[in-house]
Amino acid sequence: MNVTKVLDATGLACPMPIVKTKKAMKEVDSGDVLEIHATDQGAKSDLTAWAKSGGHELLQHEEENGVFKFWIQKG
Repeated sequence: MNVTKVLDATGLACPMPIVKTKKAMKEVDSGDVLEIHATDQGAKSDLTAWAKSGGHELLQHEEENGVFKFWIQKG
């Protein structure tokens, strides 16, 4: 997967991972992939819903050592 930008939102509580993701998404072009790292438990449902409502595609997500990783392609 060709990642354009990586956002480190670890240690941030809701709603900051979404706020930071929205800002980072404005800095990439349509079709680019943003990789997000978060530790907030709510990030999984929040980012999934946000991507869908914003016309973006959640390509993949996984959890590794308490860090949730998401790959979202900008719509």
